[in-house]
Amino acid sequence: MAIPNHTYLKLKMPGLNSVITMSSAFLHAFRYDHEHFELATAVINSSELPQLGESLTPVVPDYNKLNSSMAFHPLKETTVVGIDTTDPTKMVRIETQLSAK
Repeated sequence: MAIPNHTYLKLKMPGLNSVITMSSAFLHAFRYDHEHFELATAVINSSELPQLGESLTPVVPDYNKLNSSMAFHPLKETTVVGIDTTDPTKMVRIETQLSAK
């Protein structure tokens, strides 16, 4: 028959002569919520993490082998422009057909 009010951190319940009201401070409520959250997270992680580790097989792509699906292919006509005259490997691709805007 108790009625909790989470906004005001009060719990009201009927007593022998009148309504019994229990209240708390926000700091206490926050501390206990945080402790319960950490406990629930630890319990879930301890039970689910080993199962997930067993069920998943890690897939790491091999970026040393470049296939045609992973290669860069520009969608529009571009031209290559060097940005550093001392280093020919530094270049930029610029679209050759720009719109009027």
